[in-house]
Amino acid sequence: MTKTHLKPLTLAVAACISLAACSQPDSNEQKGPTASGTVAGATTAAAPAAAASTSPATATSTASVFNIQDLDTSANACSNFDTFVNAKWIAANPIPADRSRWGAFDQLAENALNTQHDILEQAAKGADQAKPGSIEQKLGWLFEAGMDQSAIDKAGFDPIKPQLAKIANLKDSKALVEWLDQSFADGDGYIFSFGSGTDFKDARKTIAFAFQDGLGLPTNQYYTDPKHADERKAYQAYIAKTLELTGVSTADAAKQAEQILALETSLAKVSLSPEQMRNLDNEYHFVSLKQADAITPHFSWEKFFAAQGVDPGTGFSLSQPKFFAGFDQLLSSTPIDVWKAYLSFHTIDSASPYLSTAFQDNRFDFYGKTLSGQPQQQDRWKRVIRAVNGAMGEALGQLFVARTFTPDAKARAEELVSNVRDALKSRIEHLDWMTPETKAKAIDKWNKFLPKIGYPDHWRDWAGLDIKQGDFYGDVEAASKFNYHYDLAKIGKPTDRSEWMMTPQTVNAYYDPSTNTINFPAAILQPPFFYAKGDDAINYGGIGAVIGHESSHGFDDQGSQFDGDGNRANWWSKADASQFKSRTAKLVEQFNSYAPIKDKPDLHVNGNLTLGENIADLGGLNVAYDALQTALKKDPQEASAKIDGYTEDQRFFLNWARVWRSNIREKQAILYLNIDPHAPASLRAIAAPSNMPAFAEAFQCKAGDPMVRSPDKQVKIW
Repeated sequence: MTKTHLKPLTLAVAACISLAACSQPDSNEQKGPTASGTVAGATTAAAPAAAASTSPATATSTASVFNIQDLDTSANACSNFDTFVNAKWIAANPIPADRSRWGAFDQLAENALNTQHDILEQAAKGADQAKPGSIEQKLGWLFEAGMDQSAIDKAGFDPIKPQLAKIANLKDSKALVEWLDQSFADGDGYIFSFGSGTDFKDARKTIAFAFQDGLGLPTNQYYTDPKHADERKAYQAYIAKTLELTGVSTADAAKQAEQILALETSLAKVSLSPEQMRNLDNEYHFVSLKQADAITPHFSWEKFFAAQGVDPGTGFSLSQPKFFAGFDQLLSSTPIDVWKAYLSFHTIDSASPYLSTAFQDNRFDFYGKTLSGQPQQQDRWKRVIRAVNGAMGEALGQLFVARTFTPDAKARAEELVSNVRDALKSRIEHLDWMTPETKAKAIDKWNKFLPKIGYPDHWRDWAGLDIKQGDFYGDVEAASKFNYHYDLAKIGKPTDRSEWMMTPQTVNAYYDPSTNTINFPAAILQPPFFYAKGDDAINYGGIGAVIGHESSHGFDDQGSQFDGDGNRANWWSKADASQFKSRTAKLVEQFNSYAPIKDKPDLHVNGNLTLGENIADLGGLNVAYDALQTALKKDPQEASAKIDGYTEDQRFFLNWARVWRSNIREKQAILYLNIDPHAPASLRAIAAPSNMPAFAEAFQCKAGDPMVRSPDKQVKIW
């Protein structure tokens, strides 16, 4: 339940371990990706205090932290490792009715929501006695207002009537542009996204970015591809019903829905696909205001920047010129009544999670049930927590960290990060396909990595945000405007490498090439990724592989285009670049061959869309395995010991597969194939290990086994 269409989270800006946490709200309202590179699929979650790590791992511990009863020993680990590790658990753990997916990340997210729930309930109970203006008071009032369903139902759609009235009074395209300027300034952006970002050519400074947006369906292909005809029909019906809820007659709503879908189809035709957006040339296009106005003669960027109170300096990134040229053409060619219908619908749609039950249910019926196959909406308190995270996520994270994340946990995580990073450096130094000159530049980038563990060094100041009791929609709007202008205030200033793009309670991790930082929020530093007293194999197969994954993003197909300072720069020799491309092409081919949905053999993974994450999985797992071997050399007794009958090498791969256990509804799986830059979880459990001789050796697999790729097809990059 977060406001959208403002900050343009580019694909290059964050390579995360999970799509949902990096870019999407929960499935009750998902539309499509705004960023890529996520590791798994959990969002704004915090683990319970009892799970927090409090001491260094005991290397010689024989205590089991892996339930071998979950293993399907009737299956052959060398045939399908995911089946061997996860099939039994998946069969015993059906997807809850309020979820579109259920797995290890989701369990951790569920625990986290319970922790946040307790924090917010306590804040609500003590809000009136809390220090005036404190985050405890603001969070308490915000949560309390969100939970007052009777008051929200009584208000109906009254909160947005002033906005709808302004839209209804628009007379022409000039008035429309002026409305858009002011709407953005108020924290409600439509048609395109706008916000700050690091300059691709000079990472020391922050500039403005404008990005394509404005579509209600997940991607541009949904508007034209015949296979999505049913979704288009359902979306048109959803548009009509949404308008009817505000008093538009059935006949007029049907007519307007048809017009809105046609307008969005025109926008879709000038929009880029998720795969195309992975091309960095499509993420950055620096222009002066004069050049931008030449692309959009009916939309003045000079007036837009003035309305936002932003000085663009010498220019900004109009990232997809084709989209903005198309948008401008539609400004002059589309009747004003159609634009008014479009803006009215999207105003209602964006506000629906904060309006009465009828609006909430209507939105869930389409985005939850129809697109994701989720039978039941989540409980009110869970949805309100997501709204709180969207409004004041870092403030909630501050309370979360105080409760759950100890200094000892941070120290142990820093140790693991250091060990895995050292293993990556060694891998680079010993590559047999890279020339010494390029290696030196790769090591220079490695030297400039900035790891960030748990939470920010400095917390945000929320003094300028006015939260009022009993005004849920008004509070969400105030937060949207506050956060938007907080972001815009960075434009023209030096880039802050210490800033976080995720809250501490987010079960995820990410790499940012523009700052060359690897980031691990506190919430992911929990079981099954990290155990305070677990053996090294479990920890390196879990959080170690995540650390390796994010570090490897610095050298994936996108990250490798940035230098150690965060500038997009070519530091590769032609020969090395050719080698890299040929090796990654084999990974594209591997994933293109996968058809993961049982009843849909014609639907394949897009190897190009998922390439960055697949490189990071492969590199990360190899690097983590190397780090484990280094750790085991320091303790030969542990290296030779078995726990529950499994060696340390075996347990390493067992935990890697376990974190990817996931049960998913078919509609959600289909949606993810279209939008997700990650491969399905079941494939992530097997794809990287099948390229590693260490896996075959650990489980005594033989040539010809499905989990052993032949030498000519085996992918080796980092």
